[in-house]
Formats: sequence, structure tokens, C-alpha cells
Amino acid sequence: MKKTIISIWNFYYEGFKNMTWGKQLWLLIFLKVIILFLVLRLFFFKPAMAGKTDEQKSEYVGTHLINNN
Repeated sequence: MKKTIISIWNFYYEGFKNMTWGKQLWLLIFLKVIILFLVLRLFFFKPAMAGKTDEQKSEYVGTHLINNN
């Protein structure tokens, strides 16, 4: 099992090490994904329970658990 994991790691490591344009493309992909998640988080997925006390949060969660089942 350990030998298989090491051979898979070496396969990908050698492949990425020998890339020319691939490194820049992977960097661009990771950058776009990070920016995409930051934008989605900031503008579309605001925290639903921001500004509520612990008691209000527990009441909210309890109500939704009871109503959804």
C-alpha cells in the first residue's frame, strides 16, 4: 500500500516538475477558484445568524430542525 502511494506521488511530482506551460495554467486555475469563492462568500452567502445571541441561534436551529422533519 505504501509503495503504491509513493509511486503515485512520484508520478504526479515528476509530471508537474517537467511541465512548462502547465505550471502557469494551474496557478491561474487556483487563483480563479480562490477569487470565485471569495466573491461568492462576500456577496451571496452572508451568514444567516450574524448578530444573534446564542439563545436566538439555538432557538432558530431548533425550530428549523423540528419543522424540516
